[in-house]
Amino acid sequence: MKYIDEFRDPALARKLVSGIQRAVAAYREANGTDPTHPIRLMEFCGGHTHAIFRFGLRQMLEGDVEMRSGPGCPVCVTAGSDLDAAIALAEIPGVIVATFGDMMRVPGSRGTLQDSRATGGDVRMVYSPLDALMIARSNPDREVVFLGVGFETTAPGIAAAVLQAEEEQMPNFSVLSMHKLTPPAMRAILDAGEVALDGIIGPGHVSAVIGSDAWSFLPTDYGMPCAISGFEPLDLLAAVAALVHAVTTETPGVFNTYPRTVRPEGNAVAQRMLESVFEIAPVAWRGFGTIPASGLGIQPELAHRDAARRFCLKVEAVPEPAGCRCGEVLRGAIDPTDCGLFRRVCTPRSPVGPCMVSAEGACAAYYKFGEGLPADPSKL
Repeated sequence: MKYIDEFRDPALARKLVSGIQRAVAAYREANGTDPTHPIRLMEFCGGHTHAIFRFGLRQMLEGDVEMRSGPGCPVCVTAGSDLDAAIALAEIPGVIVATFGDMMRVPGSRGTLQDSRATGGDVRMVYSPLDALMIARSNPDREVVFLGVGFETTAPGIAAAVLQAEEEQMPNFSVLSMHKLTPPAMRAILDAGEVALDGIIGPGHVSAVIGSDAWSFLPTDYGMPCAISGFEPLDLLAAVAALVHAVTTETPGVFNTYPRTVRPEGNAVAQRMLESVFEIAPVAWRGFGTIPASGLGIQPELAHRDAARRFCLKVEAVPEPAGCRCGEVLRGAIDPTDCGLFRRVCTPRSPVGPCMVSAEGACAAYYKFGEGLPADPSKL
């Protein structure tokens, strides 16, 4: 298939859904499984969460497959202490903070970056780290700090910006690296045992960089099947079908249902870019605490590009906002609707936690798509 509408074909969607339903029914009959307990899968990626809601896949699979949202929203898992560090940078005279738009309204203990801009801080929204480089070129007498937020998907582009700054000998550009690695977070969820899962839908864009083989620890160490998925409805249904087959036949493995983008080995060029700028480090995740070897710090030889070192930032733990249960949502322990603030106090216009702010946040998905979704594949 070459075109997007082919990945939204209602007839193929109905065929995939029927196949999933038949497989689950046969499994229940053969094993005497409680029909009130569906196969429980977690989609790691926030982009998958929004696509699942947008196309009504939860309703199509209701009763047979339960979807749980995971921690795949990089803005959402950014610790409050890191956000406070970014706000502290914005308060330093002569510093320009450049950031992706999702970070602007995320509340920290000292307000938001948007608040900092309103009170005189020079905070600028950019679409690319190369935009931040352009700002640094245009303001040679100012320090420009780019907020490096993201998983393995965005980190190579930020690494490229650091290398470009080195090549141009640009002295006024640095990065506050808050990058995170996805496999350690998945290990943390499974090791905690807080939520019982039968399979994982692996992140498509992340896996395009790290490769589908990076998830082989799931079947090897946990007996947990994983299916890498794209972002169209047929992509996701194919991934669910692969996982249901693995669960019902007890044949865990890694299944690449996104082969047009993901290779087993990943993107070697992007991986080399990461290795040339970053080193693996422990990092704090919202809702998880510090996870060993789960972040990307800037290598010591590039310390002059590391804003945390350059400005001697002190990072202190920050408590969650009162009543906010974003951490539990990110771990898949609860649905956003289980939070007492959801829709009542916490809304996109007045967010209490980051899961309601980000375009990839689970709370934002539930708020936007959570009611009146089509249960019929023909409505795709």
